[in-house]
Amino acid sequence: MSFSRQILIFICIWGLLIYFFLIKLNPTSRSKETDEIERLNSALLYLEKSKAIDNELRRLLDEYVNDVASPEQKSELLKRISSKFQDVTSSSTGLSSNGVPSYEYEQLRRRVTTNVGELWNYMGTELSKIEKSMRSEFEMQQSIKQMKNFMELAREHIRSLTTDLNTMKGADGYEAYRHKESKALSDLVQKRLHYLQNPSDCSTARKLVCKINKGCGFGCQLHHIVYCFIMAYATERTLILKSKGWRYHKGGWEEIYLPVSETCLDSDKGSQGTWPQQDVQVMSVPIIDSLNPRPSYLPLAIPADLAPRLTKLHGDPIAWWIGQLLKYILKPQPETLEMLENGKNKLGFKKPIVGVHVRRTDKVGTEASFHSLEEYMKGVDDYYDQLEMVEHVDKRRVYIASDDPKVIDEARRNYPQYEVIGDPEIAKVAAVSTRYTDSSLNGIMLDIDLLSKCDYLVCTFSSQVCRVAYEIMQTLYPDASSKFKSLDDIYYYGGQNAHNVISVMDHQPKSAEQIQIKTGDLIGIAGNHWNGFSKGKNARTNQNGLFPSFKVNNKVEVADFPTYSHVE
Repeated sequence: MSFSRQILIFICIWGLLIYFFLIKLNPTSRSKETDEIERLNSALLYLEKSKAIDNELRRLLDEYVNDVASPEQKSELLKRISSKFQDVTSSSTGLSSNGVPSYEYEQLRRRVTTNVGELWNYMGTELSKIEKSMRSEFEMQQSIKQMKNFMELAREHIRSLTTDLNTMKGADGYEAYRHKESKALSDLVQKRLHYLQNPSDCSTARKLVCKINKGCGFGCQLHHIVYCFIMAYATERTLILKSKGWRYHKGGWEEIYLPVSETCLDSDKGSQGTWPQQDVQVMSVPIIDSLNPRPSYLPLAIPADLAPRLTKLHGDPIAWWIGQLLKYILKPQPETLEMLENGKNKLGFKKPIVGVHVRRTDKVGTEASFHSLEEYMKGVDDYYDQLEMVEHVDKRRVYIASDDPKVIDEARRNYPQYEVIGDPEIAKVAAVSTRYTDSSLNGIMLDIDLLSKCDYLVCTFSSQVCRVAYEIMQTLYPDASSKFKSLDDIYYYGGQNAHNVISVMDHQPKSAEQIQIKTGDLIGIAGNHWNGFSKGKNARTNQNGLFPSFKVNNKVEVADFPTYSHVE
């Protein structure tokens, strides 16, 4: 293919993308989706204009009623007109005048933000293909330089759009609501869990026994405990952990973390049984993969009574729900807390900072593919490039957690522009041969703690350590669902029920790899390829294949959990 033809094809692709993006924001379109996007883009403008219009209304009314009304009548009339005007403005923009956004506004804001990212995934992948093709067929360095300049300008366009969206969120007047609602929901769940775990009479309380010695790593065992806690919450049973002889610490869980109950730790008395025997006082459960029958309240389901508030507040409700369970479980003993604080201070951990988790030893080639450090650092670069559009960064910092100490050395050698924070000694004891030691336990706890406290995560979601850090991160912000970049999997929970998405746009396949979807189709998602396309199975057609990621919305699964209505 000639060079000029390649450039022509490239320009056509770019033009189509820009045309599509503009059509999405075109106020003359009358489609439902376009009306919503128009409403989002106009929302802040309406709010800015509302004060001026309100003032003008007040001036005109003042002139009108000045000679015909008493001061008291005039004041009351102005209040009524102003209130009515604000109600009309709120209705027309989808916003609220009482500091609480509408559900539609929050969903649309997050969808536009996500789709800007998906647009860049697609553009970046296609531009890279063209650049590689040019390099392989031509030795035209000037043309390659021009293409790189073009790619950098495209990146700036996307970063600018993302910055505008972030600014819009910060200026929409709802940050106070988001922080207040986040705290209120978290407090409610923590109170429910405390009530469940501290029955008034332990001898008669219904209990669920969980043995934590599952044959896997630390992150996997944490998720096993969370699964047990979900089962306990759903069946209104006090969770009893059996941890003596724990492979990570023979003394058991309670020597590292506070007990999950202050008043009820005994499960030896009362009738005994296993799932699904609900008529026994003490029930044991197998690992999630062996659970049969499988109840609807397993992940990725969230409690139905929390769903209306949670889906408005958060972009990844299941991660928030898991994070709340981890928040209750992971309360360190004083010695553990001291170890974490000393480790943080010793490493010089400070913000801004991006957390990078590189899993190498036992995962690569089995559960996950190899990813070079360069791939991780590309995500770190992108984060800081975005951040520097709105604030000065004194030093680019990166916290690297790995089970391979050479990764930290490689980062310090190849990325001198970064302050690389990490401990090769922790990486050494994270290797398989030394994993189940106190030193390794301290190291993995410190890694998870610091990764969760980073401003952004770059990792592979095939790693349970990374997913645990992401889940805990959700407890530190009103919504941290976009504070990550995964190089492989989308977020998932091991042993979960089906993960489905719902199509919001039609799609006709453009290649043999793609599938047809129609608006409203239910699609079982297998993963996001991070190139603008995801893979899944259409339940309507039974077709497996690729589809554009921006044409679907995540389906939030809800299940009927106990409501604990007496706990406020």
